[in-house]
Amino acid sequence: MTRPSLNDLTAFVAVATHRSFRRAAVELGTAPSTLSHAMRGLEERLGVRLLNRTTRSVSPTEAGLELLGRLQLALTSLDEALDAATAFRGRVAGRVRINAPRVAATVLVRDVLPRMAERFPDVTVDLVVEGRLIDIVSGGFDAGVRLLDSIPKDMIAVPFPVPIGFVCVASPAYLDRAGEPATPDDLRRHRCIGHRLPGGRLYRWEFERAGQELTIDTNGPVVLDDEELMVQAALRGLGIAYVASWAAEAALAEGRLRSVLPGWMHKPERAAVYYPGHRSVPPALRAFLDVVKDVLASPVRGRP
Repeated sequence: MTRPSLNDLTAFVAVATHRSFRRAAVELGTAPSTLSHAMRGLEERLGVRLLNRTTRSVSPTEAGLELLGRLQLALTSLDEALDAATAFRGRVAGRVRINAPRVAATVLVRDVLPRMAERFPDVTVDLVVEGRLIDIVSGGFDAGVRLLDSIPKDMIAVPFPVPIGFVCVASPAYLDRAGEPATPDDLRRHRCIGHRLPGGRLYRWEFERAGQELTIDTNGPVVLDDEELMVQAALRGLGIAYVASWAAEAALAEGRLRSVLPGWMHKPERAAVYYPGHRSVPPALRAFLDVVKDVLASPVRGRP
């Protein structure tokens, strides 16, 4: 049997992970037809079907899943070996892949990435914005960002120093016109800007006061899946928005938005960058973590 090339094996990992020739082609910078041809050649050389194909989807076979799991570990080890070798150049280089929800990604883009670009210009930060929880190791990521309480205990976490809170906001013009709600139940008669979660369902607004918790289904003229767009909709007087506090802080400070139901909001929660603690840390990831620690906080092993 002719040994497959590293390029073909890397292409297989991309296709099997994305379960799409098109998305894998975008990642690898090639054409879907080229990938399809390469995968057929790989299957012929190995003498086993690795992918199930239909007109709409592609998925690994049992043999493909077995190969995918082993290749992910092997390619990770290869990347670590290459990173360790390049460290002797005296200049850190490479790519670090980070998975984060939009709220946390905004903090990274605002506070961390400018410092990364300044201190480590040869390191590329590949930031994937995703709301759903994933296994960062099997997903091919070097690190992730999640709420501290949702991070597995075998990971090493670098907490953000400032907890992430949420606020309800509306424009003064809207509140003057519609009145200001005194309790979460009053929102049922207000126009509220809907928040669609990454999985597709609508977020039910959550409130808490003196041990009493409420969850409210809201209605309104628009549904969005982006915090900054929700703030823009609130500024335009479309209704009340429930957003991360960072998204609205400037508009609140300038008086263009007003806080609604501040006494009913949940306590802010801490987020953290996390990464596997059971393997060596590549130089590019170490550089990213060093900047995170300098800008945000000090590391904590496991959850508090």
